[in-house]
Amino acid sequence: MATGKPSVELNRPDGELDISLRPAHFTDFVGQARVRERLELATDAARARGEALDHVLLSGPPGLGKTTLSYILASAMGTNLKATSGPVIDKPGDLAGLLTSLETGDVLFIDEIHRMQKAVEEYLYAAMEDFVLDIMIDQGPNARSVRLELKRFTLVGATTRSGLISAPLRSRFGIVNRLDYYGADDLKAIAERSARILDVDMDDEGAREIARRSRGTPRIVNNLLRRVRDYAQIKADNRITRDVADKALRMLDIDPFGLDEMDKRILETIVHKFSGGPVGVHSLAVSVGEEPDTIEEVYEPYLIQEGYLKRTPKGRVATERCYERMGIRIPDRHQRELSL
Repeated sequence: MATGKPSVELNRPDGELDISLRPAHFTDFVGQARVRERLELATDAARARGEALDHVLLSGPPGLGKTTLSYILASAMGTNLKATSGPVIDKPGDLAGLLTSLETGDVLFIDEIHRMQKAVEEYLYAAMEDFVLDIMIDQGPNARSVRLELKRFTLVGATTRSGLISAPLRSRFGIVNRLDYYGADDLKAIAERSARILDVDMDDEGAREIARRSRGTPRIVNNLLRRVRDYAQIKADNRITRDVADKALRMLDIDPFGLDEMDKRILETIVHKFSGGPVGVHSLAVSVGEEPDTIEEVYEPYLIQEGYLKRTPKGRVATERCYERMGIRIPDRHQRELSL
């Protein structure tokens, strides 16, 4: 249990809080035990050989720790990290500037690597494999290729859509790991660690209540902890208990099962407007006022994992559990379809 009065960190911007809550070492990283074990073994072995770490690809839904693990890898190797994202690298020259600025063993972290331009991605192949960069200068009869020698570096790619990564790029990553949603105990441990860092007074049941409504995601745990902390500061004498956490989260429209306002809107739309489905993601997106990509990447994975929704060749379909959670009797027609 974390105890004490609010510290000066409470007055820091949320962006700085995000950085302070990130674990800096493998020993502080909670959850993803098998992934953590593999990466720790790889860094220990590479460091013992005096070599750069193999290129690493991390995939999984948003907020599970891909960026955090990239920083931990650089720290474990005792090198620097440069971070960017796929859409930002607009042309080969941008990539060349990043790669030529790296020192031996440095880590280049590219978030959302699946969104990198195809023309830029192709320059990565030789850089990852042979640590060279062939840049074309000029055009037409004056065109010539200039080869730049690169220092041995480690590319860490992160993606929420691993299926969109091309086979040639995927094959050049020596270490490939997928991060999955966290269990309640791991999320509770993360909430308790963050509370200690923020010097928030929170009891065991308060941490458990926040954890079980966090959709299996550490980023959401920390976001909810900050909002519950605000509620406790104003209305509960700066102490987070289960009752305080419950009241704060209900005020945020997060129900006891971790479903937020948009989750419930998606399920209610499928059930009431589309008779339980099937409905295409684009029709669903128009109905709820959200982008199709956001529904697919942010909301659907959790709803599918929890058994409220399923994808079929014809579209999205509400499950029997969805009807039960909403307290609605499942229509006979839909019951027959689900049982097929």
